[in-house]
Amino acid sequence: MAAEPHTLSPINFSDAAGMQINNLLFQSLLGPDLADGQLKPVLAKSMPHIEQKDAVTYITYEIREEARWANGTAVTSDDVAFTLKVLKAPLLQNEHIKPQVAFIRDLLPDKANNRKFTFVCDGFTPEMELLSGDFFILPAYLYDPEQQLKNIPVAAFSDSLSKLENNDYLKAYAARFNTPVYNNSGKILQGSAGYLLEEWIPGQSVMLRRKENWWGNNLEISNLTANPERIIFHVIPDNTTAILSLKNQQLDVLSDIPALDFDELKQNQGVLKDYNLHTPDSYAAIYTGLNSRLPKFKDKRTRQAIAHLLDTENIIKVTQQSYATPTVGIVPPAVTEYYNTGLKPYKYDITKAKQLLEQAGWQQRSKGWYKTIDGKEQQLTITAIYKAGNNVVETTALIFKDSAGKLGIPVQVEAQESGLFSQNSRNHTFELFFRPINGNPFAFNFKPILHTSYAALGGTNYTGFGNAATDKLLDDINKASDKKEKAALLKQLQVVMQDEATFLTLYYQKERIAIHNRFQNTKVSGLQPTYDVSAFMLKK
Repeated sequence: MAAEPHTLSPINFSDAAGMQINNLLFQSLLGPDLADGQLKPVLAKSMPHIEQKDAVTYITYEIREEARWANGTAVTSDDVAFTLKVLKAPLLQNEHIKPQVAFIRDLLPDKANNRKFTFVCDGFTPEMELLSGDFFILPAYLYDPEQQLKNIPVAAFSDSLSKLENNDYLKAYAARFNTPVYNNSGKILQGSAGYLLEEWIPGQSVMLRRKENWWGNNLEISNLTANPERIIFHVIPDNTTAILSLKNQQLDVLSDIPALDFDELKQNQGVLKDYNLHTPDSYAAIYTGLNSRLPKFKDKRTRQAIAHLLDTENIIKVTQQSYATPTVGIVPPAVTEYYNTGLKPYKYDITKAKQLLEQAGWQQRSKGWYKTIDGKEQQLTITAIYKAGNNVVETTALIFKDSAGKLGIPVQVEAQESGLFSQNSRNHTFELFFRPINGNPFAFNFKPILHTSYAALGGTNYTGFGNAATDKLLDDINKASDKKEKAALLKQLQVVMQDEATFLTLYYQKERIAIHNRFQNTKVSGLQPTYDVSAFMLKK
């Protein structure tokens, strides 16, 4: 790990390391099998039954009868109900995950089967199947031994939460739950998955050990595994040290390898003798956002001109050593059924950019491009911002500055501290930014970043993209349950987004992973965490 987890709380972890370790300690109802990229039952006995009645959706699950907690007791619907309360409750540190389950109004337990239950949900979108099963289930006996939340019904967490904020039981529970010691202790981090936290030495390592007689190993189900007896994550912030540790065979796995180092490893015969190198297509992208609310960017031909000044091929070559795939839009090229192959990515083309600027009313003079906007003459200048500390987007911004400069457009590049960058994005006090975005092949709900209902100050539609027609398109995508219909709608969205040139996805990255060749069943994937270490087996 380049950095240790900020927290191992299964509720509010916020980094890749926290997610990977939690995947080995806890389980969700559903999850992706990295072997084939398919969504499959984990704690659930099967995929859920979904029934729509008017404006309400009922999603019914049954937990595997073999599923057990670390103390040997069965996982039941009471644990799911408790988990929902924790996810939705005020006062708790659950801000990252609370919106994901906002659509779940209540949980109805089956009176005849304590492993069966039904979520009562507002409205319907196909993504509900994924979202309803995509959070870690907590053991109520361990996380709430005093049963402080037991007598508060799930439905109470779906209406106004002001009353609950003054609930003495909830306040007492939150005071304990929000402490770092509580969230990072091996005594509390005991889920239904195959491993327990054995030791965490801050700044050095995190060690997990396999449970004795773990229930999942008896089922012989490919996505339920706990094969290694111990898994040790070493914290190595310095890339050079990490690469040296790999060459010395002190590591079995190294992921997120910088592109230049990965190229060198491919030429190193000693490394190739002992390690397999993998480059699966990921669902991580870099995109450019233009603030279309600004008068100088109102005309989409101006934005299209800027798109032609984004030298994506050179950006990929320099920042990714060609370990990336250019894209026509927000849908990953790896999702072939939804990707619009009829479109071509914007090409770096100064001549085309010049034509578009002229069509938009800009005039080129010796000192730059000028246009009269709202009765005042303006020069076309661009301030490009990015989050400080990200070398990839920094280099991307500098390449854009050089490309735009060749057409006489001054670009000022600014690195901004994380909080300021987020604040400027939400307050629309920016002109153009570069930032990463992550997706997956299971959900295509782009409303939070593209729908006009999220375009007000503080919303997550930073660029101001959209109108009534695109809002309807986004709603139709979310409602479409037929794959052919969804594909047609998503391809139409890609056409519109490319034409509007407001939200410009440049490329999707390839992962870069080295795994020692003494292992088999490694399940390398573009999905996080990019390999399933619980499935690793030594070759015979």
